[in-house]
Amino acid sequence: MTSLVARPSRMPTAIRLGLRELRGGIRGFGIFIACIALGVAAIAGVGSFARGLVEGLGREGRVILGADASFQVLHQELPKPVVDALTAQGTLATMATTRAMARIAAGRSSLVELKAVDPSAYPLIGTLGIEPAGTAADLLAMKDGRYGALVESALLARLDLKVGDPLILGELTLTIKGVLRQEPDRLAGGIGFGPRLMISLDALRTSGLIQPGSLIRWLYQLRLDQRLAGDTEVRRVVADMRTRFPEAGFDVRTRMNASPQLATQVERFSQFLTLVGLTALLVGGVGVANAVASLVDRKRDDIATLKALGATGGTVFIATLTQIGGLALLATLIGLAAGAALPSLIVGAIGTRIPLPIATGLYPGELATAAGYGLLVALAFALWPLGKAHDVPVSALFRDTVDADGRLPRWRYLVATAAALGALVVLSVVASFNPRLALMFMLGAAGIFVTLRLVAFAIMAVARRLPHPRHTGLRLAIGNLHRPGALTPAVVLSLGLGLTLLAVIGLVDSSFRRQIESALPARAPAFFFVDIANSEVPRFDAFIAARAGEAKLERVPMLRGRFVRLGGRPVEEIRAREDIRWALSGDRGITYASELPPNSELVEGQWWPADYAGPPLVSFDQRMGAGFGLKIGDEVTVNVLGRNITAKIANFRAIHWDNLGINFIVVFSPNTFRSAPHTHMATLTFPTDRPAADEVALLQQMATEFPAVTTVRVKDALEAVGQLATQIATGMRGASLVTLIASILVLAGALAAGHRSRVYDAVILKTLGATRPMLIGTYAMEYAVLGTVTALFAVGAGSVTAWLVTTQVMNIPFVFSPGTAFGVVGFAVVVTVGFGLLGTFRALGEKPAPVLRNL
Repeated sequence: MTSLVARPSRMPTAIRLGLRELRGGIRGFGIFIACIALGVAAIAGVGSFARGLVEGLGREGRVILGADASFQVLHQELPKPVVDALTAQGTLATMATTRAMARIAAGRSSLVELKAVDPSAYPLIGTLGIEPAGTAADLLAMKDGRYGALVESALLARLDLKVGDPLILGELTLTIKGVLRQEPDRLAGGIGFGPRLMISLDALRTSGLIQPGSLIRWLYQLRLDQRLAGDTEVRRVVADMRTRFPEAGFDVRTRMNASPQLATQVERFSQFLTLVGLTALLVGGVGVANAVASLVDRKRDDIATLKALGATGGTVFIATLTQIGGLALLATLIGLAAGAALPSLIVGAIGTRIPLPIATGLYPGELATAAGYGLLVALAFALWPLGKAHDVPVSALFRDTVDADGRLPRWRYLVATAAALGALVVLSVVASFNPRLALMFMLGAAGIFVTLRLVAFAIMAVARRLPHPRHTGLRLAIGNLHRPGALTPAVVLSLGLGLTLLAVIGLVDSSFRRQIESALPARAPAFFFVDIANSEVPRFDAFIAARAGEAKLERVPMLRGRFVRLGGRPVEEIRAREDIRWALSGDRGITYASELPPNSELVEGQWWPADYAGPPLVSFDQRMGAGFGLKIGDEVTVNVLGRNITAKIANFRAIHWDNLGINFIVVFSPNTFRSAPHTHMATLTFPTDRPAADEVALLQQMATEFPAVTTVRVKDALEAVGQLATQIATGMRGASLVTLIASILVLAGALAAGHRSRVYDAVILKTLGATRPMLIGTYAMEYAVLGTVTALFAVGAGSVTAWLVTTQVMNIPFVFSPGTAFGVVGFAVVVTVGFGLLGTFRALGEKPAPVLRNL
């Protein structure tokens, strides 16, 4: 690099000319640099932060999981031969998790996330934080006739308890011995619906909560010998256990994938934020094109002079490209520096509030991807206007150009532009967690860009054909929309994409919120009841009939099982779509029924007779079946209670999920599981709204009469979901601000680029007698029309996109929100008119004499 600077004569002439141009500084390219730097910083920051989370999860996987490997099974404990085989591999700790109702003698109750552990072995890895300090073996042991319990502070607040108070769980009275402050393996268990309650395994077995078919997850955490605890040894042990006990039905997690769902969610959210950053870059690309076009326009005399002295069009192009490339590289480096620092800044500011391990550092892959995005966007959007520099004629020295040259660049520059855009698409697909989504995004963005361009042309065409009104200001405003050098294309492109994204996020959020707050509660059940033992069904039905006889009770048997084979193929070999892949991982709820379940519609095949006694049959969800490539007659194998059960598909159902009724992906013929140990689940729906106090009273009575039944009040669950939706929507809106900031920057750049022509117009009109108020009104009308039309397009395009997201991805009805639409339109008009008039005031302040002397 030193030799290049010291001996520039060795450089090609075109590059040397471009570098000399850079000596003049970056004046006029602030918007260019800001747009590229903002987008690159967003992508680099999001990528680095997400990679830091994934790396942190990987490095701390042993602590997060609490073991080297965890073997999990539902309903019943693993057989003794399997447990003995695990024990032979290292140190084994057994635990169980479930949801249950904890209550106090006064009648109040709360849903809790119950965790029963072996106090002598838990935790195998990591530290259990307890206040007051103590050991699990001491605090959970039976003393004075009661087992001890550890709880989170939230449970104390809900039931107005303190350490030392009694707490009833099932048929057992516990004593609260301490508050849980740190649970090393909490992340591996996912997000819970209630506060944690930790007891011993002996206490769980005494509580009466363990019933045949109870929804209890048994976990066997294995810590290998430290001498053999390499990743290869962990994989060997897991493979050996699967080979020796293929019918055991356990799922396995290892320290290499301690929290796969969390890692997947991190990657998905980072994908969304990366697409937001890419959207900001694409919007910024409009600013790049505007800046380059403005540069070519300002340099027309210099370019013509170079050509008069013998420079070729190619030399001019390379010189200008060198200048633009240097500025793009500078902007990219600024963005990379900001993005690379983001994880450390977040950890330093709010790291203690993030319950996740974040490995800060430089991640070359993520930074290289962000740099590639930035440079490709700059190149793709600069080539077209740069190509026009090739054909600036020498005659530009001797006459003014009133209208811009509307000819296309030479074919070589068109090919180069297409190649740069293609490389940008390839990079987005290759670097994406979901290539299909990335490809759809890029195609959608291209479609919106083309459509916005057509919208701009349509505005200009309509304005050109409108009759001339008598009002002078209105006539000037209409003329400004289509005159040579009009701001119409720049303004529409600048705001359109950012406003469309804002409309999509707002409309999806409003549809989801309306579904939760309005549509669902009117038809949704008031309660869900889980883990109703077979032996308790008659008494449970009688209890509901006596206390809520007017309500509708829907009760179905429920088991848990995992798919093993679908259509003769192991589930590991099925490449399902992203939106249905979740059904293949972990356990799913399954049931059996004699009749077609409510909220379902038979769409293919026949339902079995009520007294069917032949080989097992199964009814499959139509959408899932199509996604897995299944058809009538295919075999489906599920593992239930450690046994593989195979049934043929008899029919497909369309399931209506939107009323929160009980539905299952698969429903088996009654003879398949009727004799198997299982529980029931039920919903209770009141014909009219009930006071909250009545519902709470029923919940407390249920907790007292049926301590083993888990009761969930639906309105509480909906409120929790609503709060989560609010947090997600707030985060999405915050992320979309990056795109809006880029849009505003580009708009400001477009208006700044048109400042010279505005000054010319204002001076001529003032010389001819136009007043300042008339000119302000004229420009305000022009900007208001542009902002309104652009916003209306954004609302239309955003509505279509939001409809696709809600109906095809989220499977909820789309609800158009006028408030969101008016908000987008109002925002666009305010921003466009505000920035436009800000530049207009500067133009109106120019004195006529100096401008006229230099015409």
